[in-house]
Order: sequence, then C-alpha cells, then structure tokens
Amino acid sequence: MQAFTIRYRNTQGTLMRILTGASRRGLDIPSVHAEATDDGHHQATLLLDVTPKQVGQLYREWYAIADVIHVGSGTAHATPWNGAHPPATVSLETRTAARA
Repeated sequence: MQAFTIRYRNTQGTLMRILTGASRRGLDIPSVHAEATDDGHHQATLLLDVTPKQVGQLYREWYAIADVIHVGSGTAHATPWNGAHPPATVSLETRTAARA
C-alpha cells in the first residue's frame, strides 16, 4: 500500500479528476481523506495498492490537472485506532442484552 498526498486548488471538479485517475485504472481506494490546509489550498490523501508503473502513470495524470500543486507518495503506515472501545470485561452479548 502507498499513501499519495495531492495538494490542489479547490476549483470545481478537481477532487473528482484526482479520484478518477485512480478509479480509471481499476484500483481499489480503501481510504480517501480530503481537507483544507492552512494556506488556503486543499489536500487529498489516498491509500492505494499500486505497482511502480501505476505510480508513474498516476503522477503524470495528476500533474496534468491544472489545479494540482504537488503530488507526493510514501509507504502507508497503519495508524492506531484512538476511538472509544468497550471495557475488556464487557462482552457483546451483555451489551446486546442490556439494550433489549
């Protein structure tokens, strides 16, 4: 898995063109995160399972989009889940029975 970070100007259709570059190749997109940055631009982070040849193709396609400012990639690292978990001593059956 590789994580791609694409910085772009948020004009109409730019994010869709970025996503289309990956989906056109039949790549699964397990994770997409898009957000505004502090400098007024936007950034999309995509997690993709790609070959080196596909990496080159994606870079060329994304840089061909007029509003793309920068494309970067690196190995994806799993981030630990920081969400709430039920206490270890509580089973799912106990919680289900309590709701009923």
